[in-house]
Formats: sequence, C-alpha cells, structure tokens
Amino acid sequence: MNRTWHYFFGAGIVESNSDFGIMGARPSHPQLLDWLAAEFVESQWDYRHMLKMMVTSAAYRQSGKVSPEKLEQDPFNRLLARGPRTRLDAEPIRDLALAAAGLLSPKIGGPSVKPYQPDGIWEAVAMPQSDTRTYQQDRGESLYRRSLYTIWKRTAAPATMEIFNAPAREVFCVQRDRTNTPLQALALLNDPQFVEASRELAALAIQSSSATDARADFITLRLLSRRLDDEERKVVHASLATMMEIYRANPSDAKKLITTGAKPPPQDIDPAELAAWTIVTSQILNLDETITR
Repeated sequence: MNRTWHYFFGAGIVESNSDFGIMGARPSHPQLLDWLAAEFVESQWDYRHMLKMMVTSAAYRQSGKVSPEKLEQDPFNRLLARGPRTRLDAEPIRDLALAAAGLLSPKIGGPSVKPYQPDGIWEAVAMPQSDTRTYQQDRGESLYRRSLYTIWKRTAAPATMEIFNAPAREVFCVQRDRTNTPLQALALLNDPQFVEASRELAALAIQSSSATDARADFITLRLLSRRLDDEERKVVHASLATMMEIYRANPSDAKKLITTGAKPPPQDIDPAELAAWTIVTSQILNLDETITR
C-alpha cells in the first residue's frame, strides 16, 4: 500500500519505499498507513478496490495550486494540503500520446510486441549466438499496444522509456528515479511514435473544425484536459502561422514530417496545413503540464 500511495502521490507515506526498518524514513501518517494495510487485507486483497479508493479520495482530488506560504511550510506536500503533482512514468507518457491520438490499441493480453526503436538497439549488446540479436519491428496494431506489452531485452531497454527513467530489469526496483533533462524533451519532439501521434491528433483536430481556436481546444482537451487561455492562444496562432509559412515554402519538408511512422497520413488534408498543426500538437505534447499528473 505504501508503494501504491507513492505511485499516486509522488511519495510514499514512508518515503523510503525499500526500507521499512530503523534506518528508513518514519511514516508521515502512520495511522493512515495502518488503515490502508488493514483495508487491503479485509477486502480480500482487492487491489482494484484500493486503487479506486485512493483516486476518489478527497486528498487525491484536491487542487494542485499552492500559496507561497504553504509552499514554504510544506515544500514536499508531506501534510497532503494540496493535490499531488508528479511527472508520469515512462510507460504512461507513451500511452497518453497514443490514446490522445486515437492510436492506442484496446487489446488485452497476448505476446510481447516490438514497437518503434532506434536502429541497432539490440545488435550493439547481443551475443552472436543470441536468439534476440536483431530487433525486427512489428507492423499494424502491434505498434500501438499499451507499453505494458513492449518486449524488454534485459541489456537493451526500450530507448525512450530508459530516457524517462524506466529502470533496468537487471535489478529489482521499488521506486523509480525522476529526472528532468533536455534529452526527454528531444525524445517527445523527435521519436517517431510521438511524431506520428502528434500528426494523428493534429489530423483529428483539423477534421473536427475549420476554426483555429476550436482545433487548438480539441488538442488541449485531449492532452491537458482544459482549454487554452487568451495568452496561450496567441502563442498557438503565432506558431501555426510561422509553420504554415515554412511548410508552404518547403513542401518536401512537410511531406517528410507527415509521413513519419508506419500509418499513412490522411490524403484529404493539405500536407502543409497538416505539418504545421503537427508541430503545434508536438509542442503541446512536450509541455511539462502534459506529462505531469
């Protein structure tokens, strides 16, 4: 239950998830932790029940806004005076992008799949006699399965997941590190799976309305669960105008962008317009707010 609390709130009731002994951290709310453990047992180990209870609790559903005074008194929110604010883990970030773009496969179960990966990712570390010496990318629905089903070579983790702090499978891990690096932003902007997702979401937005603001709202409601304010709309309009100018002057660049990924782009949308909206969508996908729970 402490690890589950850590997943939703960003820190466990006992911060040292891997150490409940005398060298570990003391619980911030010991009675709450005892009650959660007892409830878990009494529910006949019903994990779904515990998850639902946590995410529907008043503590979890609080606003994440904080005053300067409270931030100074409780910078790490150990008193649970505000809603949690933590970056999503590697797998949910990918699944978020695919789901927002309408690409995520609803299929449950089955063998592992091989989505997009950099060339030579397995060959660099494989033994000559290994049966996983080469990485053969899948096709069709398998490219868009939930990240839970992505095949994992122990010595060559999926590159983007590793960039977002997914741990190596060589050792047991109860608490992931979280970092914020420029490489993470580059992955969101350039990884084919995110470029393709941005293009598909942009296409849906274009097909939903002819108005720029309505298209922007379509994208942000899916990625941010809110509409943009006036100042943010000005940024979107400026970015869109710049990109339209660039791609109308360089149609080959527009075509190269919108043909990224295995799924062909819609044929009934102007390539320059689709490319421009793809860049705008990619920028929104790359916002800290998008990948923060």
